[in-house]
Amino acid sequence: MLRAKIVSTASYLPEKILTNHELEKMVETSDDWITERTGIKERRIAKEDQAVSDLALAASQIALDRAGLDAKSLDLIIIATITGDMPVPSSACILQDKLGAVNAAAFDINAACSGFIYGLSIANAYILSGMYKRILLVGAEVLSKFTNWTDRNTCVLFGDGAGAVILEAATGQQGIYSVDIYSDGTMAGLLNLPGGGSQNPPSHKSIDNNLHFLQMKGNETFKVAVKTLESLVVDTLKKNNLNAEDIKLLIPHQANLRIISATASRLGLDMNRVMVNLNKCGNTSAASIPIALDEAVTSGRIEKGDYILLEAFGGGLTWASALIKW
Repeated sequence: MLRAKIVSTASYLPEKILTNHELEKMVETSDDWITERTGIKERRIAKEDQAVSDLALAASQIALDRAGLDAKSLDLIIIATITGDMPVPSSACILQDKLGAVNAAAFDINAACSGFIYGLSIANAYILSGMYKRILLVGAEVLSKFTNWTDRNTCVLFGDGAGAVILEAATGQQGIYSVDIYSDGTMAGLLNLPGGGSQNPPSHKSIDNNLHFLQMKGNETFKVAVKTLESLVVDTLKKNNLNAEDIKLLIPHQANLRIISATASRLGLDMNRVMVNLNKCGNTSAASIPIALDEAVTSGRIEKGDYILLEAFGGGLTWASALIKW
């Protein structure tokens, strides 16, 4: 059976680390308050001259090197991001040039924190259709440049980073078994970045009103996320005739430890079977799952033949899951 198989993973985190104790000097908050409510201890911050394509380039080069591939062999490049280099062209086209991937088509997608799994669904469909055989999928964000560092409710959450995977057409048991994506635009106001588009183009007014920063209604988002993610994972397992016990590792979007723990608890999953790295990365939106996946692979937490389950929830609202046999 033809499947889309991940043949290489990689990640890149900026060098600068911003700790909770440093945030204490910037806004009215504390390490205890942040840790208790989010599980985050530190996050990475990109340099002033680093854009999404720069972080994506670093991760992509590692992924290509690990797979022993030349960028010219890529058929398609997809970047999942909400913080692209600029509105036009896409960050994927900029990355294509930087990589020298002269034979690849390229485009960006925006599904916020669910973006990487949305990208998986697209890559999977292209490969199963026979249209493309080798695809580079990147989740990359520079959220620090869209964060209001005077708002203690949001500035403690976000970090920068990039994760990349290379997918190829393959036969056999390894690869993607299912990808499911969902959205509900009626709750778009729970998590958004209202400025910079055609509704609120850049202006003195939009800047004065902080419309170019991420905004979130945390309590409402938390409640919807926990309920939605539980049913999402249950449905994914049922669809594939599996139980929670069959999953070697759950890799969730790294938004909030309380959300991750609540989802695992409702599924009866012990936390040693859940990948968590938001304590050192923060919420990196579309980059969080590929970064966590790469860490799980390189640390030996995933072995050939293991079932892994990816799940995410984010602005849109969007949510998504993917079941993969490694």
